[in-house]
Amino acid sequence: MDNYQIADSFSLLSKLMDIHGENSFKAKSFASASFAIEKLSVKLIDTPSDKIASLNGIGISTAQKIIEFLQTGKIFLLEEMISKTPSGIIEMLNIKGIGPKKINTIWKEMEIETVGELLYACKENRLKLYKGFGEKTQQNVIHSIEFYNKNRGRYLYAQAAQVVTEFEIFLSSAFPNKKIEITGKFKRQMEIVDQIEFIVEGSSIEIENKLSESESLLLIDKNDSHLQFSTPAGIHLMIYPVEKSLFISRSIQLSSSEDFWNELLKSNANGTASPDSTNQFFAERSLPLIPEFFREDPEIISTYRDRLLPDCVNVADIKGIIHSHSNWSDGNNTIEEMALACMEMGMEYLVISDHSKSAFYAQGLSVEKIIAQHEYIDSLNKKLAPFRIFKSIESDILFDGSLDYEDDVLKKFDLVIASVHSNLKMNEEKAMMRLIKAIENPFTTILGHMTGRLLLSRPGYPVDHKKIIDACAANNVVIELNAHPSRLDIDWRQIKYALEKNVLISINPDAHTLEGLKDIQYGVLVAQKAMLTKEKNLSSFSLIEMINHLEHKK
Repeated sequence: MDNYQIADSFSLLSKLMDIHGENSFKAKSFASASFAIEKLSVKLIDTPSDKIASLNGIGISTAQKIIEFLQTGKIFLLEEMISKTPSGIIEMLNIKGIGPKKINTIWKEMEIETVGELLYACKENRLKLYKGFGEKTQQNVIHSIEFYNKNRGRYLYAQAAQVVTEFEIFLSSAFPNKKIEITGKFKRQMEIVDQIEFIVEGSSIEIENKLSESESLLLIDKNDSHLQFSTPAGIHLMIYPVEKSLFISRSIQLSSSEDFWNELLKSNANGTASPDSTNQFFAERSLPLIPEFFREDPEIISTYRDRLLPDCVNVADIKGIIHSHSNWSDGNNTIEEMALACMEMGMEYLVISDHSKSAFYAQGLSVEKIIAQHEYIDSLNKKLAPFRIFKSIESDILFDGSLDYEDDVLKKFDLVIASVHSNLKMNEEKAMMRLIKAIENPFTTILGHMTGRLLLSRPGYPVDHKKIIDACAANNVVIELNAHPSRLDIDWRQIKYALEKNVLISINPDAHTLEGLKDIQYGVLVAQKAMLTKEKNLSSFSLIEMINHLEHKK
């Protein structure tokens, strides 16, 4: 036990006391003690107990806690503070740009308890709404969190996508005239990626020697089948060397789940050991080419063998942006700016769904603001015709399951997206009561982000997916596939049952900025894994089809 460990404990104690709003004088004294302990020229563990209080910068109260730590390995006051602090709040201390006082605001006023929730709040422009925070602070926090996340070893698909292209360019330059291909979970369009994986034509020794020349790559593991490197940013790059003749089969193996690959090997192959193409590999097994995003569940093989091939939704199939926020609540841009951006994307309509009145943290709309917004949308629709802006609201599902406005207000909207944003720590019984009651509300058009999850940050509240889907089927309610890369909620694994029940899905970006409109692509990627077709996706409906759907619902 060295002085630095003891100093770190006093530093943490000081910060936790500030986070909890405890006596500021005591907090400062513990911070001073931490600084003094780091500067000591003697080791505390070797210092007699009765001499510690006389050391420079160490008082009687601090000395008692040092002795306690040396004798027990703990400071009981620190243990008490830790026990009543959510682990995510403690983790925020690792984020540059926010100290204990700001963390207190984030926790107590914003009711945010994890780093992931904080990043999501920043992306929704919520941080800058609070005293002591501004646009610059919010951007600095975003950058700090993203840097911190890169060093944790797991990435959202969107985060991984940012570096895949850079690695492709780097590897193509390092190995000209060699086959190089991205593989692994990224290739299968999984929502979470553990590492960036490439298959590279060449020998292990050849690849190792070449990549070892790079100062930005550190070899951390190798065996006969792979080479694993780490970058200064903490990103893991996995390289699979392979002979040219085996490139195709190895590529298919590495872009398949283990269960899928094992089942594929059972197929009766009667062709060459080294196929020239992926098409040939599957044809030799009496199969059409199965795309990578389907290579999860081995049952898909029999589906393909029977030629039951779905024509999965593509980004080009999206005809309108549903679920978008503006600067009337917590968005960055005006409704007109969002509409013009949608028109540039080739969209036929935009559904503006700002937050409802209970979402005070997001400047939710009062009834008066709703009336004013609707008048503004009417004027824009005249100006931008034939493009159409639909009047919507993302209504909070309140604690008792009711929506956030009276019926005479709700009926003014073209459609209502019902979402849970508060009191997220629920057991399944409570969560199901709130969701089912909201689904049964005749004004609910779409159930927003079903579980409230934030990938890598916050698990969703527990729900019985099948019962929720059954309720949506019974009440003609669409289920949102929230395309924000931190949500991707409903989970693609649950969509199969929704399709069996003839429930529409709606791929929605939940955009708070112009850039956020592009998140629709991430929703499409996971929707493809669920075999969602454009016919079963509400945001693929044309303007006329959308109008007819809403009229039928009403």
